[in-house]
Amino acid sequence: MTLFPDDFLWGAATAPYQIEGAWDEDGKGPSNWDWRAHHTTCIAGGATGDVAVDHYHRWREDVDLLRQLGLNAYRFGIAWARVQPDGRGAWNDTGLAFYDRLIDALGEAGITPLVTLCHYDIPQALVEQGGWINRDMTGWFAEYAAAMAARYGDRVRWWATLNEPVCIADGFVPAPDDPHDLAAVQHHLLLAHGRGVQAMRAVNPALKVGLVTCLWPAHAMLGAGKAAVIGKAGERLPCADGTGDGWGAFSPDDAAEAARQADAAINRAVLDPIFLGRYPREIRDAAVGRPIHDGDMAVIAARPDFMGINYYSRVVAAPTRRPDGGIGWRWVGPAERGAPHTTMGWEIYPEGLYDIIMTVHRDYGAPAILITENGMAHADTVDPDGRIRDPYRRDYLAAHIAQLGRALADGAKVRGYCCWSLLDNLEWDMGWGQRFGLIYVDDQTLRRTVKDSGWWYRDFLRRGPR
Repeated sequence: MTLFPDDFLWGAATAPYQIEGAWDEDGKGPSNWDWRAHHTTCIAGGATGDVAVDHYHRWREDVDLLRQLGLNAYRFGIAWARVQPDGRGAWNDTGLAFYDRLIDALGEAGITPLVTLCHYDIPQALVEQGGWINRDMTGWFAEYAAAMAARYGDRVRWWATLNEPVCIADGFVPAPDDPHDLAAVQHHLLLAHGRGVQAMRAVNPALKVGLVTCLWPAHAMLGAGKAAVIGKAGERLPCADGTGDGWGAFSPDDAAEAARQADAAINRAVLDPIFLGRYPREIRDAAVGRPIHDGDMAVIAARPDFMGINYYSRVVAAPTRRPDGGIGWRWVGPAERGAPHTTMGWEIYPEGLYDIIMTVHRDYGAPAILITENGMAHADTVDPDGRIRDPYRRDYLAAHIAQLGRALADGAKVRGYCCWSLLDNLEWDMGWGQRFGLIYVDDQTLRRTVKDSGWWYRDFLRRGPR
């Protein structure tokens, strides 16, 4: 029996700063990531997105590669500074026309566009006005969202407001030192999402508007003679022993509390306000409160049409002791536990995709779910015959898609799956070298070569996913 419906969206994903390049061409304004690359040493190896993988000039080739892979969906982002250089005021017709051409070409190829309005990058001009610290940013974002809906809504049905608000707050440029500023950033991102949803629906009620967030199932870890990862259902999973680091001073209840705190910080910080209209207790009780105005939570809880899930791994949390004597938590990485992991240091844990889908489905009643990113980084190499043999990525994708089918069989309303990433690209502050792509990009020539995993994905779709 086929688990995946005929209209299931099978795609791959990218982000504008990571692939487009042309950072100052055709009227584009500087973004916060342009500023970061040019004025700080944050990005490894001095890498920049000035050229990236030159998608701005090679987009026709990239659309053709999508077609060759047999994909019927493509998730990409709009660079706000390309279409509105200052984030307010005048629009850049040349930048707008670039996305017109891309969207039209996707339509001609039978590929559904899934568009993200903010995938980490915003105009630097807005950063200089406070960026996400400034509450006015939520209104500017809503105006931008409405304009994009008006421009492209006749051809683009699926829209994500923000990509990973928790990560945007953690990687805010410049990073807020004041905890009150950080709390403002965290709140304003979700408020911008809500205002964006309202603005886009006012333009075109037929649009499907949602949010993309990275979700990590949170499991508790015990150590010092009772080393185990405690799964969601309470089962103990073996791992490397933690003897010698003091974990033995903590009880199973302490470990469970650490996992709850991790879950609140990473997952429920977004899911609770979006679906329940309130922040989780751990955030409500924090020493520094978020700057919530009357009516904010109702705006944030404007029910999304879908939840986009980026899934890469799980978090395993060990209890720690805070200065006030309470329980805190720390992330115990897979290398420390002797677990398999990617070159990003993320544990390979396919079962977590099922767990997190079912959490969003059962606990929050999401009307639809899109897996907007899922993939693995590896130090891929080109063999003498020109092939990129990456059986590890093929196995990774197959294992995760199997968990996707399991969730569908159990009633989850999953509508699509996008691999991260279509192309090898700039991995933000990690620079070059973390290769996620179905397509290999030569560092020097930018020549594209489909990896074996990309051809496997094509053949898998041709056979008919089951």
